[in-house]
Amino acid sequence: MKFILPILFSLVTFSVLAQKKNQAFQLHIKKATSPITIDGVMDEEAWRNAEAADNFFMVLPMDTSHAKVHTEVRMTYDTANLYIIAVCYLTKPGPYMIESLRRDFVFGKNDNFIFFIDPFDDRTNGFTFGANAAGAQWDGTLYDGGKADLSWDNKWTSVVKNYPNQWIFEAAIPFKSIRYKKGITNWGINFSRLDIKVAEKSAWAPVPRQFPTASLAYTGNLIWDAPPPVAGANISVIPYLLGGLNKDYDKHTKTDFRKDAGADAKIAITSSLNLDLTVNPDFSQVEVDRQVTNLDRYELFFPERRQFFLENADLFANFGYTNIRPFFSRRIGLGVPINYGARLSGSINKDWRIGVMDMQTKSVDETGLPPQNFAVLALQRRLFARSNIRFMFVNKQSIDYNPGKDTTKPVYYQYNRNFGLEYNLASANNKWTGKAMMVKSFSPGKSSGDLVHAANLQYTNKKWTVSWQHEYVGKNYNAEVGYVPRNNYIKINPQINYLFFPKGGVVLSHGPTFSSTYYFNKDFYQTDNESFLMYKFNLRDQSTFDTWIAHDYVELLKPFDPTNSGKDTLATGTKHNWNAWGTDYVSKPQKLFTFLFSTRYGGYYADGKRLNITGEIGYRFQPYVSIVADASYNHISLPQPWGVTDFWLIGPRIDVTFTNKLFFTTFIQYNDQLKNINLNTRFQWRYKPASDLFLVYTDNYYPAPLSVRNRALVLKFTYWWNM
Repeated sequence: MKFILPILFSLVTFSVLAQKKNQAFQLHIKKATSPITIDGVMDEEAWRNAEAADNFFMVLPMDTSHAKVHTEVRMTYDTANLYIIAVCYLTKPGPYMIESLRRDFVFGKNDNFIFFIDPFDDRTNGFTFGANAAGAQWDGTLYDGGKADLSWDNKWTSVVKNYPNQWIFEAAIPFKSIRYKKGITNWGINFSRLDIKVAEKSAWAPVPRQFPTASLAYTGNLIWDAPPPVAGANISVIPYLLGGLNKDYDKHTKTDFRKDAGADAKIAITSSLNLDLTVNPDFSQVEVDRQVTNLDRYELFFPERRQFFLENADLFANFGYTNIRPFFSRRIGLGVPINYGARLSGSINKDWRIGVMDMQTKSVDETGLPPQNFAVLALQRRLFARSNIRFMFVNKQSIDYNPGKDTTKPVYYQYNRNFGLEYNLASANNKWTGKAMMVKSFSPGKSSGDLVHAANLQYTNKKWTVSWQHEYVGKNYNAEVGYVPRNNYIKINPQINYLFFPKGGVVLSHGPTFSSTYYFNKDFYQTDNESFLMYKFNLRDQSTFDTWIAHDYVELLKPFDPTNSGKDTLATGTKHNWNAWGTDYVSKPQKLFTFLFSTRYGGYYADGKRLNITGEIGYRFQPYVSIVADASYNHISLPQPWGVTDFWLIGPRIDVTFTNKLFFTTFIQYNDQLKNINLNTRFQWRYKPASDLFLVYTDNYYPAPLSVRNRALVLKFTYWWNM
């Protein structure tokens, strides 16, 4: 099987060599003929002299005509900034559809204008900026041909001004805030507009409806009248000061008073290559993870949220698959203080990208954990139009450590290393995508069964999506700095999806999806299978509904508590079969009141039954307050000793955005499974671009009887200083 995918990749390579799809779409950018003031008013001479991009194409609900709503975009530049102004005309009167003033808003819940730039015109990596109709900013990096990472933040300014018949977005993006190669005068670019009242998404350069408007395969061209200015010396220092207190009521300890300081630095080695440094980093202001009821047999995945690890994160984090990640940055500093770190990342030229990271953590006396060094190297070489080949090396090394010397403490590996190579396929028109990878780990005492191989291939057009994926993970494969929750298996996963498009009526499209996932041991003895059939309806008002049925088979490879609550376990080798069905509905986003629900009912382990009902309701007082309450209920009926188990997970959240620089969030999570109530309140004042004052209060309680487990209060001040 491992030879099938490389052969298929070779067959589709011919499509990779095709010319850029929207080559004919060109916007010429000239140096500004007058100063630009960012005020949402198009009254400068420079804007009158700039070329306009208009006559957008509809992407949704259908991609067969020009857009109903009119949008007009102009761009210019000077020695310091790239400028853009977008005039978003209205066809229907009434209020804008806005979720809040929060940065990096939910795309589908806001009238917005967003644009995508590809400074290397490699149709793989880039940046995205924009705003909603109330002025909340959106920024992020683009990777893998058009996936957006909105965790990335940088310095830039924008203003949105509202008029009765239009709203105007105007922005200045410093050349120092983006990465681009000196001398390149042709950038990929596209502009996207979402008008929720009209239920229309549009783009300047046409994008097929099955792809997001961020797809870099479908960008037009930004033609410069001269090479973009060299950004010059680009060094930023971001120090922080922190004060706080915390108390652990469980351990009856005294209140611990904190005072700390540290700093990050960003040094532009070239206009496209950046060096990040950090000393004594602190991430106390990062929002808490959203809890889930865990009924899984394996470790759950929670995404990285810490700012230092986010720029060019795709170089490190996207090697592998969802459940095969040789590197996962959350393993660094997990309950262990970080001393310092450095990361070099970016593009060497149009064909080569590099990522090098080195982090040093402190020791933990209580557990005997020694100081550890984490080193990562990622190299990416572009192939053909949009494909690439990537190499990764990950090394975790314990410093001055003798395993087993202290018999009262756990034993840790002296080292763990991973070498990997993968090929990522992306055709010029984005219809063919895929990946093939091979990874080997090295740990003391393990010399066999430590290989990983996986591959997938997917074809997508307007009606069909057909994919194949297989994985092999050896028995002794070990990725201590990765996320690989399961090993010693072979996995096969075919999937097919088809859409019908009625000519009229409330249904825009509908169709079935079938997927079947098989797990085998190395002798091809089946241990797991889930077969899943879903039928989905996409309505013209942007609401969605689906219903599904599924069959599961599991042979347990180790003891498992089906409630994950500390009760008895099912024995290794026991076999379990069940059927289940469910529904999902998401309401249309045009309303101030929105809701969704999901249901599941059917069998479970040990001939048991499981009912799950999940729902969310939200109401927004535009644009200042957004209230969302979600809840999940699980009713599990099993034979003794488990009996009937009920789990509630409730999480109301209130977002108050006084302005697009002043935010207040309160998030409460009641987790019945963990017997915990978590309260997290965060106040953020962005007093200057990328500079913040945070006040964070956190409580954890026992629900019955209600009593405090631990409590913390942190005040953190950061300042972005350009040298």
